[in-house]
Amino acid sequence: MKGKPVEDISITECLSSNNLIKKLYKSGGFTAKKVAVGVDILEKMIKEKNCIRFLSFPACICSTGVRGIIKDMLKHNLFDVIITTSGTLDHDLARVWRDYYHGSFLADDIELHRMGINRLGNIFIPNECYGEILEKKIQPILDKLFEKKEKWSTKELAWEFGKQLEKEKNGRESILYWSWKNKIPIYIPGITDGAFGSHLWMYYQEHRDFTIDLLKDEQELSDIIFNSKKSGALIIGGGISKHHTIWWNQYKGGLNYALYITTALEYDGSLSGAQTREAISWGKLKEKSDNVTVEGDATVLLPLMISALFERLKYKKFI
Repeated sequence: MKGKPVEDISITECLSSNNLIKKLYKSGGFTAKKVAVGVDILEKMIKEKNCIRFLSFPACICSTGVRGIIKDMLKHNLFDVIITTSGTLDHDLARVWRDYYHGSFLADDIELHRMGINRLGNIFIPNECYGEILEKKIQPILDKLFEKKEKWSTKELAWEFGKQLEKEKNGRESILYWSWKNKIPIYIPGITDGAFGSHLWMYYQEHRDFTIDLLKDEQELSDIIFNSKKSGALIIGGGISKHHTIWWNQYKGGLNYALYITTALEYDGSLSGAQTREAISWGKLKEKSDNVTVEGDATVLLPLMISALFERLKYKKFI
């Protein structure tokens, strides 16, 4: 049976992200073609009328330059709902106030510990750029919020912290800032699992009336899902943010569009490694959905794919 012939990639024809993506498709090769299919799905999802677009991602990539890609996607309203982890707030806020640094996977971790430097992959994060600055900044903001009211959902907290960044020198580089600015709801179902969550607990020690209303977040998610006609998701990595996204979408018969980017494998039955096809069995993706799982590192793939998408859309606001 004959299909489309495999075409060689010519460097001279790949001088833009979008042209490179198109050539990756025509090359027919392995992950390359999946990357190209993923951009096609994103384009369809963005252009689809009456489609609620979800963005799900873990915290780790926010310690890298890919934080800027996520910020740009929110700045230009490519997505309607964000579901992420507590660590996203940690890294996003910390990097407004302090720098992170290039490091090495092969560094001596015992030596780093004695120097007060935390290693996240090949990123070095000194204590003063993470725990210390977060403690200095978060607690006073919580004081301000507690004066307003005692019970907060995670979306409300995230938006309030984003609002507080408006006058900060690096505030407009923040994911939280653009979530608040463009009123894109951001939900953190595992809010206590990170430095930000620990600071909420610390504040609670002296303010026992201070509470987090997770069920208010869930009610809002329910309303979004049940009022949607179609839905799609870009899901980076796995864990709780991935599961929460596909879990809620099963209640409307599953996602119409889904792009997974993951480094996890499926052989151990993990949620992080589960392919899109497995989600179909649960009704989390529609049987006839446009979907693909792209295996690879999001710090490489996301800049390539989103730059091609921006080029392809050709909207003035994206240029």
